Amino acid sequence: MEANTTLEDALTFPRLLLQHAKSIPDHPAYREKHLGIWQVTSWKENLEQIKHLACGLASLGFKRGMNLAIIGDNRPQLYQAMVATQSLGGVPVPLYQDAVAAEMIHVLNDAAISFAVVEDQEQVDKLLEIKDQIPTLTTIIYEDPKGLNDYVQSYLHSLKQIQLLGKAFSEEHPEFFLTELEEGKGSDLSVILYTSGTTGKPKGVAHTHNNFIRTGKNSSQFDGLKYKDNILAYLPMAWVGDHLFSFAQAMVNGLTVNCPESKETVMSDMREIGPSYYFAPPRIFESLLTQVTIRMEDAGALKRKLFTNAIEFAKKVGGDILDGKPVSLIDRLHYGFYNLTIYTPLRNALGMSKIRVAYTAGEAIGPDLFRFYRSIGVNLKQFYGQTETCAYVCLQPDGQVKYDSVGIAAPGIEIKLADSGEVLVKGVSVMDSYYQRPDATAESIDEQGYFHTGDAGILDKDGHLRIIDRAKDVGKMANGKLFAPKYIENKLKFFPFIKEAVVFGDGKQCITTFINIDFEAIANWAERRHIAFAGYIDLASKKEVYEMIGECIDKVNIDLADDPMLSHAQIERFLVLHKELDPDDDELTRTRKVRRGFIAEKYAPLLDALYSGKPEQYIETKVKFEDGRDGSISATVRIQDTKTAMELA
Repeated sequence: MEANTTLEDALTFPRLLLQHAKSIPDHPAYREKHLGIWQVTSWKENLEQIKHLACGLASLGFKRGMNLAIIGDNRPQLYQAMVATQSLGGVPVPLYQDAVAAEMIHVLNDAAISFAVVEDQEQVDKLLEIKDQIPTLTTIIYEDPKGLNDYVQSYLHSLKQIQLLGKAFSEEHPEFFLTELEEGKGSDLSVILYTSGTTGKPKGVAHTHNNFIRTGKNSSQFDGLKYKDNILAYLPMAWVGDHLFSFAQAMVNGLTVNCPESKETVMSDMREIGPSYYFAPPRIFESLLTQVTIRMEDAGALKRKLFTNAIEFAKKVGGDILDGKPVSLIDRLHYGFYNLTIYTPLRNALGMSKIRVAYTAGEAIGPDLFRFYRSIGVNLKQFYGQTETCAYVCLQPDGQVKYDSVGIAAPGIEIKLADSGEVLVKGVSVMDSYYQRPDATAESIDEQGYFHTGDAGILDKDGHLRIIDRAKDVGKMANGKLFAPKYIENKLKFFPFIKEAVVFGDGKQCITTFINIDFEAIANWAERRHIAFAGYIDLASKKEVYEMIGECIDKVNIDLADDPMLSHAQIERFLVLHKELDPDDDELTRTRKVRRGFIAEKYAPLLDALYSGKPEQYIETKVKFEDGRDGSISATVRIQDTKTAMELA
């Protein structure tokens, strides 16, 4: 019996838990690698552990209507805390685990957090640092007791203690858990996810059980997901993408969620597990390609030649073969040879040998990067959505993947474009509201029920949506022509040596860009060429690095010249930043989205120098070090002109 046969009867996530514990009791709900060994929790065991945790929370005073914070890496116990909270009629609120303590204050107060379940000592210490600024916070529960034996605060409890309390409570009140669970309704809030806050304070996005269950059901049917599929959970639990894939779809289908041992072991753990279903934002796929490029730099000349030829051939026919389109017998045989010698070993090295469906989202992926993965046989597709839409607006059907679109309207979703080009969305995934923000809700959802995404897009003749950029970032150059920075940035970030790019040109005579180099990739490149350097700042200023980045930009300009929409928007000047853009320095959000306005203001001297024709500019920049100390770094940043496609011809 498959796990989703009685889905329509399960109106909340806790009821789905009951269903799976009955229909597939011995099937793995979670696998977690601990001390080098994969630990398995079945759906039957999952129910028992969640029941005890819920009863333990209740014994400490957690009640319907309360909000509970969840902070930590992807751990089965933290996903269980979500369902335990929902079972009692409460609402889980995941926070980004890499946020510094001060960043958490707004979310904890905005959501009036009373209980927090955290992973370890690091997260406990953050909450202790700010607890006097969170008046509603009464209870902190930790999963990993390491380093916490000497903490004596009465409001601190281990998860194991809570489950023991819950077991005793359940024995005394055997009907309590099911009674509480049955009171839940599909219209109840199931989670509050906070926006990344690119333009201001993060807002709480309140979603109901109906929102995520219907989204999980529709998206699973779209790709034929079953309970036998398994996924790797390694991205922040506070990100809507993880909540859709690793929580909602897992709970809808009963599929297995695999939690890696640590951030450092994600790739090796992925190769061991071999997930059939995978998702990652473009930066992860960029990083994986960078690792491949670095490894090939170290390979022998013959192997590099074979690899280069194989990849170039894959670009010609790989996508068509994956989509089932006509390809000549000779090309199929040729591809088969490369598949045996290059593509299959490459997919194995990436941990993608068993992937049936892979998705990317969070921001647009460069067409070249997208094409690379599909060409080597990875069924990578894009989906489009936002925190406010359960990450679910568009999906790409198998066999209908377009490299410059994010797909068609997903089942249960209606899309239309405003006169301004803004994408408007209505359907099963649209949020209930911004938490306790009726003003912001009214601004975002109009009287017809359409959510205003803030993205500018185009619908083609086949109904595929093409996202141009954030509507607020789309502008015009001084000559009145279109300026879409993200579109150009994605082309730049295809190159493994470019980690981040920030493009400017709104109201200007020409296009310029800040470049963040990928230190690991360029350090390897420099070492092979016997270029000495003393660190990031020194490497970023090297003449050879500027020449190499300039060559990348030349290729982008040639590509842009063939683009009817942005042929005029070729890059004319650039500089390589003397530091990496960092969320701790407020330059990026926790989901690594560029805070464009903040960067333009912080680096105003560099931006002015780009447009005033200066060959270099001195700048001193405030930074936050890993140990929390504030400091500053300074450098004289070089500025270089580039050539347009016409000059390169």
